[in-house]
Amino acid sequence: MTSAQRREQLIEVSRSLFAQFGFDATSVEEIAATAQVSKPVVYEHFGGKEGLYAVVVDRASRTLLEAIRSALTVEGASSRELIQQGAMALLDYIDEQPDGFRILARDSSVGSSGGSFASILSDIAGSVEDLLAEPFERHGFNSEFAGMYAQALVGLVAMAGQSWLDVREPPKEVVAAHLVNLAWNGMRNLEIDPELVTSRQ
Repeated sequence: MTSAQRREQLIEVSRSLFAQFGFDATSVEEIAATAQVSKPVVYEHFGGKEGLYAVVVDRASRTLLEAIRSALTVEGASSRELIQQGAMALLDYIDEQPDGFRILARDSSVGSSGGSFASILSDIAGSVEDLLAEPFERHGFNSEFAGMYAQALVGLVAMAGQSWLDVREPPKEVVAAHLVNLAWNGMRNLEIDPELVTSRQ
């Protein structure tokens, strides 16, 4: 195994262990044993558990942010479709990268320059705020409140996603449709049987 391959192996092994047990309960000994290497190999590549954890968190947060930003920059999409695409991007990430999401949601601020899950969500909300400002002004709403609404929308999807992670029911498309229904229509105007806009005939 090359040095680069060994580094990747240690990242994969540690991501799984950190997701399952958390930062504090995962030891360098356990990481080394699972990867079938000696402890000095872990220190050689990452300087210790904190350095390895920082790499794992950085990768997870960058992957999530890139997915959300990509979903929110689709040309020609309506505001509702952008909210929908953002919700689906987060749910897709949770579905496809559950270990990464567990780490971010649990204790990502430990030994990380990227900050906590709250700061990651705040970064995502910044992108959403930019999308909301123009329609707010167009419809006569005060665009100064766009940031507050953006935080609420991102928090709504993130919290629902956390509860969905362990059960994976109903399907993520259904979860997204209901979240967008609440976000778009509000409690007073909820649709009885919401569907994703792109799935309607």
